[in-house]
Amino acid sequence: MLAAVSLMSLTVEALLSPYIIMDLRYLSLLSRNFPNIATASTEIINLEAILNLPKGTEHFLADLHGEYEAFQHVLRNASGTIKRKVREIFNETLGHREQQELCTLIYYPERKLDLIKQEIDESDELGDWYFITINRLVRVCRSVSSKYTRSKVHKALPDDYSYIIQELLHETSSDPNKQAYVDVVVRTIISTGQADSFIIAMCNLIQQLTIDRLHILGDVYDRGPSPDKIMDILCNYHDFDFQWGNHDILWMGAASGNDCCIANVVRIALRYGNQSVLEDGYGINLLPLATFALETYADDECERFMPRDTDSLSPEHYRTAALVARMHKAIAIIQFKLEAATIIRRPEFEMDDRLLLHRINRAEATVTVGDAVYPMCDMNFPTVDPDAPYALTPDEQTVVEKLHRSFVRSEKLRRHIKCLFRNGCIYTVANGNLLYHASMPLNDDGTLKDIVIAGNTYHGKALLDCVGNLIREAYFGADTPEQQAFALDYVWYLWCGKNSPAFDKDKMATFERYFITDKAAHTEVKGAYYRLRDDETVVDMILDEFGVTGQYRHIINGHVPVKTIKGENPIKAGGKLMVIDGGFSKAYQPETGIAGYTLVYHSRGFQLVQHEPFTSIENAVELGQDIKSTVQLVEMTNHRMMVKDTDKGEELRHQIADLQELLRAFRSGAIKERAYRPITLKS
Repeated sequence: MLAAVSLMSLTVEALLSPYIIMDLRYLSLLSRNFPNIATASTEIINLEAILNLPKGTEHFLADLHGEYEAFQHVLRNASGTIKRKVREIFNETLGHREQQELCTLIYYPERKLDLIKQEIDESDELGDWYFITINRLVRVCRSVSSKYTRSKVHKALPDDYSYIIQELLHETSSDPNKQAYVDVVVRTIISTGQADSFIIAMCNLIQQLTIDRLHILGDVYDRGPSPDKIMDILCNYHDFDFQWGNHDILWMGAASGNDCCIANVVRIALRYGNQSVLEDGYGINLLPLATFALETYADDECERFMPRDTDSLSPEHYRTAALVARMHKAIAIIQFKLEAATIIRRPEFEMDDRLLLHRINRAEATVTVGDAVYPMCDMNFPTVDPDAPYALTPDEQTVVEKLHRSFVRSEKLRRHIKCLFRNGCIYTVANGNLLYHASMPLNDDGTLKDIVIAGNTYHGKALLDCVGNLIREAYFGADTPEQQAFALDYVWYLWCGKNSPAFDKDKMATFERYFITDKAAHTEVKGAYYRLRDDETVVDMILDEFGVTGQYRHIINGHVPVKTIKGENPIKAGGKLMVIDGGFSKAYQPETGIAGYTLVYHSRGFQLVQHEPFTSIENAVELGQDIKSTVQLVEMTNHRMMVKDTDKGEELRHQIADLQELLRAFRSGAIKERAYRPITLKS
């Protein structure tokens, strides 16, 4: 490396730090962007100034489970942050109803504008409304953008109105010298017929600037009707990260071509009557399964396989539900057979207790689960050969092959899964917070549990790193076919294996829930983590394992719904662990009593927000009904957090150190200054 340093630079070696000698090539590359002392100094000034801005607001959501409308509303209102901003700005000048109208406009500008124009017929009156509203939106936008640099705000601006918005944000009609200027700008927006599109652009900008970064703690998929629509939003969101949950991993395994995962995905969709997600959302062809189910289970009512919430269906819709029930049972039996092949192939998974088809006593209509014998509530198994219970019939094999082709060829599914890989991992450390979806496998004494994977032992951070790599290898490929085959099998294990950090229960009692009425057989025993996560010592140990430091550090989880209705508390371990799965999924709301928790982390601390069920977007727009939200916790820091207190601040400090070394290299002569020539485009 020293040979790369010129003789002239060696004459001033005494002036150079060892850092420069070893990294002169890097500094030479850096000098391409900052070619002289002036440009490097300017950038240092800029970065030092950014360090002293308030930190951006972070928004945490978990276990969305396909509830697109509720997710969209919470995202648009930033868990009440926009309402709070509007109240702070206009509390002295606007009543509650006017504030709510303005908030609704910010959340749903297109729909609200349509309603306004139906209510206001007179063009002059509408013009006055536009004028007042645009000025109010400018004030809100000015407030939410105040913690960012002009450069960052500029990058967020819509191209069509970038110049106009910048002018309005940085000028004010309260300045006598600029009052006429600002008023004319707004009046001209209206007179040129651009008011609607300008208002929409402003509202979208306010939404974007209110939340600096979005954290999704897993489980976008399953149960709810529209996970594909949630993924469409996320894949176009300005800044988010994703901690994969077991339901997401299941879909990632399905997209990778794991047939066990594919069968589970189809089964769950049919269980909740959400087959349209597969057919319309992702183009998965369910016709072969429907044809097979109609032929094989024609005389079976499949009552225990009826999709949920069918009590109030019309006769026509009930007939459709009856077909779905037959498809549901058909894919469930196929799933048990496919999973058996994996369990037998991978004895290290220790899942022999999930091999139950051969334990059915047909003569007595019972099944042995563990040491217990239970009566069966359904004994119709036309495709299960007692002599070879786990062998697929030729027709079942055909269904599996056709579903496999549909999943691996789905272009939209591939796009969404790649988005999950690009923006996600099994865990994230962000600004003193350790984020993962479900669990950290622990021994009963609270120590990290050793897990053997492919002959190697892992625990804690190393375990999660290994798991994340296996999920990627399953989709993108491994060094050898054998390694990829193992990775594919392990992705399914992560969905339901007892030592999976994304699941961490002794079993997934799918078979028992379908075929045994005794609820004692349905019990799934949670791992030690769920019992010990209220112990501050255990939580500190986990945070130390991941190198999370600072006075205000936390673990943030989802996965297990907090049953608020039974008095459960989402805040654990003296405030160091927060569980924010409170029932976004409608299927869980009768158990939790609420419709979910979200978490907001702004420059002054944490707010845990508890939400009531969301009715509909129509009610939100037409009636101004917002989600009723209650702030459950406010953890205030002893000082307002600035960018310098965040991970971004640490990154900027490293950049400043590099630039300071570049300045020394310029001044020592080790690197020659050049004139700054900005790139210009020829006309």
